[in-house]
Amino acid sequence: MRRLLIPVLFLVLGAAAFLGLRATRPEPAEVAPQERSWRVETLSVALSSHAPLLPLYGEIVAPEAVTFTAPLPARIAERPVRDGQRVAEDQLLVALDVADVAPVVARAEARVNDLEAQIEAERVRQESDRTALARERELLGNARRRLERVRSLSERNLASASSLDDARDALAQARVTVDAREGALAGYPARLAQLEAGLAEARAGLAEARRDAERSRVEAPFAGIVSGVAVAPGERVGEGAELLSIYPRDGLELRAQVPSAYLDELQVALDDGRHPHAVGERARFRLEGFVGESAPGGTEAILRLEGMPRGLRPGSLVDVMLRRPPVADSLAVPASALYGDEVLYLRDEDDRMRRLRIERHGPVAGDAGGNGAATNHGWVLVSGAGLADGQEVIVTHLPNAAEGLKLQVVGDEEDE
Repeated sequence: MRRLLIPVLFLVLGAAAFLGLRATRPEPAEVAPQERSWRVETLSVALSSHAPLLPLYGEIVAPEAVTFTAPLPARIAERPVRDGQRVAEDQLLVALDVADVAPVVARAEARVNDLEAQIEAERVRQESDRTALARERELLGNARRRLERVRSLSERNLASASSLDDARDALAQARVTVDAREGALAGYPARLAQLEAGLAEARAGLAEARRDAERSRVEAPFAGIVSGVAVAPGERVGEGAELLSIYPRDGLELRAQVPSAYLDELQVALDDGRHPHAVGERARFRLEGFVGESAPGGTEAILRLEGMPRGLRPGSLVDVMLRRPPVADSLAVPASALYGDEVLYLRDEDDRMRRLRIERHGPVAGDAGGNGAATNHGWVLVSGAGLADGQEVIVTHLPNAAEGLKLQVVGDEEDE
């Protein structure tokens, strides 16, 4: 019996201890639920006029480049320059062999001299024909009078029939001679015109030969850089073969395609006398206009290089940022502040997020707002009717951003 009472006693003592501890335990404090806040950085709104940027990618060209070709078949006698060399104005670039050029000019001069001599001979012949015609007409008159005398004598049986025939033949011969001389005189203007036309052609050929002779010695028309050298001394080239090219040092342009959406605003700026500038590759370019024809993706812009090329050469591919016309009452914000292309969030007076629709104008350079907000992303220019000075734009990008989200602005807790 005693053995059964011992376990029961232990159970009773344990239950009593449990009830005693439960009765004397401290009551837990009630915990009120707290709303989570998100740490963000903000940017103070200060509206101003900013110029958005337009990224462009294009090729450097030299529109004033000159390519020289061989005026006639010849051997290259001299080529004292190399590709890429800087040359001064009037510096010799390439020269053809005089032995190949001189005979062409000599033949052209001989042709001119020959035709001039033929024209002079034709004029002398004309004067001679005129003198001979006067004499031949006298002979024709004499033959006519002789025929009349012989005919009169024949009618009185004082001359034979053969004498009459001889007189008739003499008159006919005199007429043939006069007709031939008169025909020669009448054909003189046509013969002279033909010879003069040939002389004009020969003189044109001589001028062309002399011009080619001058062009056989190529000198730099301006100070520039040699490019596209295609010949070497001793090489024989045909007529029209390319020799080399040269472009001016200060005449480079950038040709880049501008999307159609930006053409109107840029053209208006040009019409107003304003020329937007573009910067890139340590160079500065000035928008001069657009080419005459458009492409499906836009229109090619002409941007002239200002200052020294700094290593840029025709054919170089360049990335630049074109400064577009300024936008009034605009704000530069970090790209992290945007949600899509037309939404950002403001901090309201209750430290909550407020959604605002804006218009995005494009990137801007650096911290255009001058507020020092920390960000590792680019800056974007925005504007909107709801933006006002003194507002605070949330620049920290939250993946769960929503209207009314509780905020804790970095720096506020430190001030507290």
